[in-house]
Amino acid sequence: MVTQVKSNPTFLAERMANVRHRRQDRRPVDSTIPKSRLITWEPSEDFVKTSHVVNTPVQTMHIMGDLGPPGKLGQKEKECLLCTIRADGNGVVTIKPDFNKAKEPYRVETEGEKREVWRLTLENVSEGIRPEEKEREQRMYKDLYVRHKDYLNSLVGQDFEMPPPGILRLLVNGEIDSAKGFEYDNLYVHFFLELPHNWSTLPFHSLSGVTQTCRTKTIGKDDVAFFSYPFSFESFFRREDETEESLPQWPVLYFKVLSLDFWQRYRNEGYGYLVIPSTPGKHTITCHTWRPLQTGTVSELRRFFIGGSPELEDYSYVRVPGTFKGIC
Repeated sequence: MVTQVKSNPTFLAERMANVRHRRQDRRPVDSTIPKSRLITWEPSEDFVKTSHVVNTPVQTMHIMGDLGPPGKLGQKEKECLLCTIRADGNGVVTIKPDFNKAKEPYRVETEGEKREVWRLTLENVSEGIRPEEKEREQRMYKDLYVRHKDYLNSLVGQDFEMPPPGILRLLVNGEIDSAKGFEYDNLYVHFFLELPHNWSTLPFHSLSGVTQTCRTKTIGKDDVAFFSYPFSFESFFRREDETEESLPQWPVLYFKVLSLDFWQRYRNEGYGYLVIPSTPGKHTITCHTWRPLQTGTVSELRRFFIGGSPELEDYSYVRVPGTFKGIC
């Protein structure tokens, strides 16, 4: 085997050495963030100002104990913090550690060659409040609550907006929570409110809406899409006469569930409706849907590859339309 006395690195070796050197010098972007100090326990004044921390005036008192041996008291290294009492400007008093309350005493261990264990018990020995002081305190709280109530009333005022006489005002604040049991993924819901006869709304108020597109999540045996989409409607009913036949027909909320494929083409997944409840309060309603179905393999292939499916020309035909007058 013959070797050269002096060997020179190749061009490729020099370039690779530089690459390795650069990789060693690289550091992640978040390397300046201290991983072990995510919480600042003792923030400085500049930190409080820059971080917009709410600064509540607090008074702190420390109860210390001298755990030195007899005859050698007063040594600073033998002092130990036993309890901390804080009182803020809101009248909240915090004691750390808390009162024992018939629990085991706290253990305080000293440092040094001879380690000693002390037992610490914290008890509330304050005298109970006297009846006259308790009554005076209750009167003070009552007066405080009355003044706070008057302050809130002054902010709210007494000028409430009332509907005109003979008009029923309906406010609906709802939420489309979720949808499950549909064939395809990437669902969204188109909905609108139908107002029966003698109902009206403000000109600028919209009675329809579309949710965001949501992917489904498998929960149990169902694929569920969580929308959490809020909506609100406001409508008015004017009674024409006082007969029993003129009782109001409540507005109907119609739904159309659709899905999007990879090419952003939509498919009809189902139609549904629900009648707005006539009683005030909170209601949780499940709306069942259906869709027109064409039999045969061709319709299913068209639905899968091309998108689209049979649709209703008028959504109100999901139920009995409001314009239906009976059989002629």
